[in-house]
Amino acid sequence: MTKTKPGPDSVAGRLIEQLRELVLAEGAVCFGLADLAQVEKGDFLLEPEVLAQFKTAISIAVPVSRTVLATIREHPNQVYFHHYRQLNALLDRIALRVAQVLESAGQQALPIAASQIVDWPNQRAHLSHKRIATAAGLGWIGRNNLLVTPDHGSQVRLVTVLTDLPPGTTPYSLFPTPSSGCGSCRACIQVCPAGAIKESAKDFDHQACFAQLKEFQRQGHVGQYVCGICVRACGRARPVQPV
Repeated sequence: MTKTKPGPDSVAGRLIEQLRELVLAEGAVCFGLADLAQVEKGDFLLEPEVLAQFKTAISIAVPVSRTVLATIREHPNQVYFHHYRQLNALLDRIALRVAQVLESAGQQALPIAASQIVDWPNQRAHLSHKRIATAAGLGWIGRNNLLVTPDHGSQVRLVTVLTDLPPGTTPYSLFPTPSSGCGSCRACIQVCPAGAIKESAKDFDHQACFAQLKEFQRQGHVGQYVCGICVRACGRARPVQPV
């Protein structure tokens, strides 16, 4: 497994290694750092004056259970909904621990909730966890408009911790930066009940997706706007060629 990181003898390097070991011990499978200056922040909803205090974003991912995902058929269910909430709670706990370690080392640290939508129609939060994860080298944005990782596909949940660690400590990723993208795989397009997934992530139909989420809730399948159908379809990434 390829790693790119600051020198192990630097203070920042030792701190990052400590954080890496912490998140992996807590069940994370991906950990990376992104230079916030390199991240497009046009649709972030975090106040600019707050965001301006931080230079680096730490991205962390935990895996979604494939066994749980396999229980999803034409709609989300209570088994998946409970698992989804437990993963969010786990990520928030990991982010809190990371922030505590950073602050104990004299750094600023702001954990951003794993799942706290501020603008539901456009499905936007205080920041984009997937955009941070992409900049940190954890994966790419797939046709399903979600992060796709090399080993777990889209079957991960994400959280972000903002910090004032200098950008010189980045990038750091457990994976080499992926370059192939989704290639010829269109599994998510085939299963999306809303027809929201297109050939390119930039054409993803947010309104159609949101309408489907509301319909699932109206039908009483789950008590929150969740789906999971395209996540179920996007498992371990297969070797693909760019198209």
